[in-house]
Amino acid sequence: MGKKSVSEKHATRGVTVATSARPARTRTRTGATVPLDTLGAPGAYVCNWNGQLLRVPAAGLLGLNLVGREPLLVTKIRANPRVPLVKARSLAARLGCNAGF
Repeated sequence: MGKKSVSEKHATRGVTVATSARPARTRTRTGATVPLDTLGAPGAYVCNWNGQLLRVPAAGLLGLNLVGREPLLVTKIRANPRVPLVKARSLAARLGCNAGF
């Protein structure tokens, strides 16, 4: 008999794992485009729908819940949310983002 998968292990122990419709938060790498409500790291992001700069401090990651037809996508341009505007524009351009700030 082979190794059991994680779900099979839980099933044999009688453990029920609840799932949520809310996306899991993950660490976001620079240059990655992700839905706004899944941000997992502070930083400077460009809003893909309008090109605005979004500065997300560590405390800003709590409790964001967006509801809509399509996800609002953002692209991370820097880990430091306090990046100067001139540098942020340059980083956005390098990543092919439309900078509207």
